[in-house]
Amino acid sequence: MAQQPGNGGAQKPRLAKIVMAGESCVGKTSILRRYIELCPATKSMPASYIATIGIDFKVKTISFNGTTMKLQIWDTAGQERFHTFTTSFFRGAHGFVLVYDITSVESFQEITRWINDIHEKTDENVEIILLGNKCDKETERVIPKSRGEKLAWEYGIPFFETSAKDNINIEDAFSVLAKEILNNSSSLLLDLDVVDLSRKAQKRACCTW
Repeated sequence: MAQQPGNGGAQKPRLAKIVMAGESCVGKTSILRRYIELCPATKSMPASYIATIGIDFKVKTISFNGTTMKLQIWDTAGQERFHTFTTSFFRGAHGFVLVYDITSVESFQEITRWINDIHEKTDENVEIILLGNKCDKETERVIPKSRGEKLAWEYGIPFFETSAKDNINIEDAFSVLAKEILNNSSSLLLDLDVVDLSRKAQKRACCTW
């Protein structure tokens, strides 16, 4: 790996673009906030977050086997009226966190459409993980874990049931995705501290965990 001159030979991080995708109110923003800001289980989180309108992003730097990765994670809107706008940000992504809500049949049924959109607009070797979120709401469950596992198996992608509220499988899921990206992608760029801020995200109240 090339070394950055003038900084004592330290290696620059590899920059990976990851996109959160799925229907509105499945908990994408809560998952991202838990991973980026409040991953330790001892830290509390509010009972709800607001749904993303448009695009927002956060950054986290991690390290695997001596290689540093800067994850630029884009949080996209799930509302149908923003679908074209959302999918326009898929291009150039190295990985996707695809999320449904285990208490919502519709959000699960739409996963296939999201996967088709990903395959249409990205490289065929892009990495995807599937998350069945809100597993803390067991009494409200309508999607059995076995259905999520079966769907993930059909597409050959990793699967986790997660809870942003209870911090279940959040870091494990992102770690698996990041390792897959690092191992399989030859297109990771050196981080040049350049971020596209041309589109600002707006928010509106809507979601619970």
